[in-house]
Amino acid sequence: MQALVIVAHGSHLNPDSSTPTYDHADTIREVGAFDEVRTGFWKEEPSIREVLRTVEADEVYVVPLFISEGYFTEQVIPRELHLDGWDVADWDSDGLSASHVTLTATDVPDKTVHYCGPVGTHEAMTDVIVRRAETVTGDPNVGSGFGLAVVGHGTERNENSAKAIEYHADRIRDMDRFDEVQALYMDEEPEVDDVTDYFESDDVVVVPLFVADGFHTQEDIPEDMGLTDDYRDGYEIPTVVDGHRIWYAGAVGTEGLMADVVLERAADAGADVGDALEVVRERTRTTELAGEQ
Repeated sequence: MQALVIVAHGSHLNPDSSTPTYDHADTIREVGAFDEVRTGFWKEEPSIREVLRTVEADEVYVVPLFISEGYFTEQVIPRELHLDGWDVADWDSDGLSASHVTLTATDVPDKTVHYCGPVGTHEAMTDVIVRRAETVTGDPNVGSGFGLAVVGHGTERNENSAKAIEYHADRIRDMDRFDEVQALYMDEEPEVDDVTDYFESDDVVVVPLFVADGFHTQEDIPEDMGLTDDYRDGYEIPTVVDGHRIWYAGAVGTEGLMADVVLERAADAGADVGDALEVVRERTRTTELAGEQ
C-alpha cells in the first residue's frame, strides 16, 4: 500500500486557506493513484504532527504545498513529522533542486516516509502558471500580444523566495509564448505596485505565485496595482490601469492543474501513479474550460 500526504500552512484567520489543499487531495483521490490520500496543516486540523498516525499504508509520500524551500520545508515540517535523521543537507539543493529523501518517523517507525521538495520549485509548476493565464483570459492560446507577470512575496530573510519566482519566469520567457515576461515582488524590487512600468503590452496577465487566496492576493496586490482603491468594492477583470488591461488571476495554487505537480513530486520520489498524471491533466483542462464557458 502507498499513501499520499499533502502538507500545507493553513490559517486560523482565513477559512479559505485550506480549500486548495482539500481540492487537490480530492482530485488525486478520485483518480485512484494512492490507497490513501491525507492532508495535514501547520495552523489547522488535522495537524502535520498527527497526520502520519492516521495513515495505514507502509509507504508514505509527503508533498509540501509550499512555494519555496525555506523555514517551513526545512525545519517545521520535518520536525512536526518527527523525521528520524533529517538533515537538510541530504536534499543537496541550491534552493530550487530539492527532490526527496527517504526516512522513517520516530513515532511510526514501521512506515517508510518519502519526504519531497515543495511543489513551487518543481518544473511542472511552470505549466500551472501558464494554465492560470489561460483560465483568467478564457483563451487556451493566450500569449501573443500579452505580457505576463509572475508575482511573489519576496523577502530578504529567505533568498529562495525570489528564486522560485525567477525560475518560472525564466522558463516561461524561454517558451517565447508571451511578448513579455517579468518577475515582480511585494516586498522587494521590482515591485508589483509599479506593474505597468515594466510592460509595453496593452494586455498583461498577473499571476501571483501563492498557494491560496488570502490577504495578500485578495487585498494587498489588487490595491497595490491600482485595480481598486478598496478591495471590498471589487474590481473588473480585466481592469484598465495606466492604459494597460490588467488580467489579475489570483493565487496560482487554486488552479486545478496544481494536483498534477503534487503527483509529479510523489512520482519523482518513486510513487507508482500509473496514468494518473495524464488523467489529471485532461480532467482539469475539461473542468476549467467548462467553467470558462
